[in-house]
Amino acid sequence: MLRLNHEWTQLLHKYKADHQDPRNQACHKIGIPMILASLPLGASILGLPLAVPLFTVGWTFQFAGHVFEGKKPSFVDDKRSLVIGVLWWLEKTGLKLHEEARDGVAS
Repeated sequence: MLRLNHEWTQLLHKYKADHQDPRNQACHKIGIPMILASLPLGASILGLPLAVPLFTVGWTFQFAGHVFEGKKPSFVDDKRSLVIGVLWWLEKTGLKLHEEARDGVAS
């Protein structure tokens, strides 16, 4: 279980509100892991030829999803959304997130 403080809980709630369209969610479920997989691959010369298309196609899925949603990507307004997107995806894959309520009591 991953514990989020109030600020990050609010960021996650905003991210979820900005990602309601099922087509956008599907695009993000594909695009986010592609982007994540590209990062360690791109750290080596041997992995770079695979990392570049993974990264590019992953972001293409992300932006296509936002066309369906009709909203700009969350990271445009807050770069922390790049991390929140990963947390959203991890939650979709089964990671339990412990969200903190405004008064400090966990929900």
